[in-house]
Amino acid sequence: MTTILVTGGTGTLGRLVVGRLRADGHEVRVLSRRTPPYAVDLREGGPGLDAAVAGVDTVVHCASSPRGGDEEAAAHLIAAARKAGVGHLVYISIVGVDRVPLGYYRTKHAVERLVEESGLGWTVLRATQFHDLVVTVLSTLSKSPVLPLPAGVSDQPVEVSEVADRLAELAVSPPSGRVPDMGGPEIRTFASLARAYLKSTSRHRPVLNLPLPGRTYRAFRSGGHLTPANRTGKRTFEEYLESRFGNG
Repeated sequence: MTTILVTGGTGTLGRLVVGRLRADGHEVRVLSRRTPPYAVDLREGGPGLDAAVAGVDTVVHCASSPRGGDEEAAAHLIAAARKAGVGHLVYISIVGVDRVPLGYYRTKHAVERLVEESGLGWTVLRATQFHDLVVTVLSTLSKSPVLPLPAGVSDQPVEVSEVADRLAELAVSPPSGRVPDMGGPEIRTFASLARAYLKSTSRHRPVLNLPLPGRTYRAFRSGGHLTPANRTGKRTFEEYLESRFGNG
């Protein structure tokens, strides 16, 4: 039986990874800021982190925050993992972090480099945006009378439970370095995703496609966040909407 620590183990992705690993008979420790017995803020490190990684074979690093601190958190985690003799560090990243000049993406890319240079056995999986995130964005945008979207931008949403399955598989495999990206089964314009969302939630909004300035928009428009050769996800956006809202 393998002992595995999952950081961010109460989050959207992390809790599913924890469930998969426990169902397969592994001992799993959940690290998050507020969940005993391993309630640790990775940005601060400290004795609690050392206790969390002691005796652990593999760490699956799912903890992340667009509000900042990911590099500091990763540095503390890596230092503690090295001291504890952890054999394998698995990190979940985002497709396009090396192509899209968005601040959060740059941070994720920097963490990838920390993992690669950690001296630990490592695996990095990049995935496209989860269905949940796309719906969160569209829900926010649809609060206005007109639903504004970045013109010419597509997306490739993937089912979070499928990403969790892949991470759980990687966690019990030997360190593999950078593995193939994981994307959803369809590349869709944001307008088509928005219309599917509006239909599923019985909302009526005109969709307004707006061209935007800047390098980040150009990178998204050119598909820097997509992985057309890796449409490994199975569940479509409409299937997700049907399961969540029941009006597909």
